[in-house]
Amino acid sequence: MSSSFKSNDNIVQSINTEDYFPISFEEIESAAKQAMSAPAFSYIASGAGGEETVKKNADAFKKYSVIPRVLNDMSNLDTSITMFGRTYPTPLLLAPVGVLKLADEQGDLAVARAAAKYQVPFIQSTVSSYSIEDVAQAASGSSKWFQLYWSKNEEISFNMVKRAEEAGYEAIVLTIDTITLGYREADLRHRFSPLAQGFGQGNYESDPVFLSTLDKVDSQTILQSIITNINYPALNWEHVKRLKKRTSLPILLKGILHPKDALRAIEYGVDGIIVSNHGGRQLDGVISSIDALPEIVKVVDGQVPVLFDSGIRRGIDALKVLALGADSVLIGRPFVYSLAAGGEKGVEQFLANFLQDLQTSMMLSGVNNVKELRQLPIVRM
Repeated sequence: MSSSFKSNDNIVQSINTEDYFPISFEEIESAAKQAMSAPAFSYIASGAGGEETVKKNADAFKKYSVIPRVLNDMSNLDTSITMFGRTYPTPLLLAPVGVLKLADEQGDLAVARAAAKYQVPFIQSTVSSYSIEDVAQAASGSSKWFQLYWSKNEEISFNMVKRAEEAGYEAIVLTIDTITLGYREADLRHRFSPLAQGFGQGNYESDPVFLSTLDKVDSQTILQSIITNINYPALNWEHVKRLKKRTSLPILLKGILHPKDALRAIEYGVDGIIVSNHGGRQLDGVISSIDALPEIVKVVDGQVPVLFDSGIRRGIDALKVLALGADSVLIGRPFVYSLAAGGEKGVEQFLANFLQDLQTSMMLSGVNNVKELRQLPIVRM
């Protein structure tokens, strides 16, 4: 595959026309709901509190409108971007989502393989169902990043980062908005915790540093130790400084919404920022990610890449945040629903459709590449 998609034909030809797969986000979500148990689907779909932020993330996109340019030669469309010295054929990444085995038995392995087909980096979660090494082997040679939940015993964190680096992962994403689990009413209602059922232990049960801290190695002890480690309210900027000393990989902070935090991240040597409210799953009642994005882009002023997460559903959504200045876009729930509805092939089909949507939206907006896209007029109504 070339370093960029040059026409819609490249995507259209990859679409499976033999078996129908849901096209729209709403259809995929409905198919996932039918495929999953009620508690499992609710875990993925729901947010914190009264889910004000979940709704706000989606609704906020409707307030932004692009002003397309016309009569530009669009025969050489280029969706590629460059970050951290690497060129990626699209501006998309698959966001870190834990416990993917909840959606499909192959979980992270299936997603990594599907993402590799379209050269979309897959960000593997700390609480993934399969280990760093398993995922690396399943999609050998593909672009993968590792998302880190800080452990109370920081040597566990450092060792997981070391494992990711040795396995060929290209960046570390430290999630900073999960110092404690959000108040999720839906999970409490269902009395459901996928972590407690063993869906997110892949990296821990294969980590020698973590295992060395246990009095005995059994499922209950492993589970309790995971919970003890990742529930860590003491996380602060000094931990970021120490992490910088322990890896040569780029470090991105995921969960920034305030411009002052973005600037402070740069002061601490962070290589990238991910504007995110965790898809509305942590703190309810916060600003939507897209509303937080413009001011952060402004203050960062190109010093480090600014990535975007939370609320992406369609290609036009990705176009809007790129037009607002984001360097790359993370997709979350849509690929998880696609995994539940159709396994690995479902994720492949979703990516094919999403990329076609993005390409079409770029062409009809009159922009040939992401650089031009950042100059496209966009207004908030």
